[in-house]
Amino acid sequence: MNKNTVAVLFGGVSSEHEVSRLTAASILENIDRQRWNPLVVGITREGTWFLCHEGITTAAIADGSWEQDPDLSHAILSPDREHHGLLLLDGKAGWWRTQVDVIFPALHGKNGEDGSIQGLAQLAGIPCVGCGVAASAVCMDKALTKTILTASGIPNARWLTATREARDDEALAGTIGKELGWPVFVKPASDGSSVGVSRVQGPKDLSAALDTAFQSGRKVLIEEAVTGAEVECAVMGNHTKVETSSVLGEIVPKRALYDYEGKYLDGSTDLYLPARLPREQSEAIKQAAIAAYRALECTGLARVDFFALADGSYCLNEVNTLPGFTSISMWPKLMMASGMTYPELITRLITLALEEG
Repeated sequence: MNKNTVAVLFGGVSSEHEVSRLTAASILENIDRQRWNPLVVGITREGTWFLCHEGITTAAIADGSWEQDPDLSHAILSPDREHHGLLLLDGKAGWWRTQVDVIFPALHGKNGEDGSIQGLAQLAGIPCVGCGVAASAVCMDKALTKTILTASGIPNARWLTATREARDDEALAGTIGKELGWPVFVKPASDGSSVGVSRVQGPKDLSAALDTAFQSGRKVLIEEAVTGAEVECAVMGNHTKVETSSVLGEIVPKRALYDYEGKYLDGSTDLYLPARLPREQSEAIKQAAIAAYRALECTGLARVDFFALADGSYCLNEVNTLPGFTSISMWPKLMMASGMTYPELITRLITLALEEG
């Protein structure tokens, strides 16, 4: 049986660099090596690409010590379709190339989840796990996502945007008071894992929250605070067939804000599988997750997050097109709770990428 070569990309120039390493380690520990031949490509925080040889352990990938290995080979994902893979340089034999059949981007946030890697894969003519260029770019920009959701009739929190070049904190505070009310959440428009997110109780705290959010980019999103259970739905499939996890997951943060540390580092979050919701509300949320997935033209996978409200309705929070695969990540937990093993899940995602082409 010929095995397809899967290039697993991790790291990158992103605020979610550490999480990416954990995701890659989880994928490599669980990928079916009888069916797939993984090539491991690490990208430093500075943006230098290296091929990791087989002797580099998943522990070294997870903790970042892989970068100290003396036998790394410089790697370039060539946009030339004739190459159809990586160009490699080891300093001894010069450049050579190795074919790649499919790319699995274990990359989160900017330069990995925003259409950048997806565009490079498209130029190279190599299938890529997950959403394509347009869906990745749109879902990475929360304001664009909400524009499409609103046009599609999918409930989501009321919102405003602000840009760095047109910043006027006093005027913005007045608009927030009139259109959204206090408190609000201020977050970067194009970042993930709750990086740079602040809960703002009133006008006096707005400027500090904007300063934090603008560190991630020129545009920020201001959303009304919605009171409800935080629930997540795993979605998988391409255009012809889309399915959700059989259950929803519920997140109960022990912190005031479900932030980066709570998601990935300190375990300060309680998870409930299945979510503690009435059956009718859960089913309505699943259907809304599929509707959002289709409206945004997602493929491969996505995690769609909601607030489940006390009156039985719901409000869509955000769509994540490359959710994590760490040991505490919700997307794989939901799909495994639906009956798939971890290796089967990885195989299904790779197969979907090959089918999409």
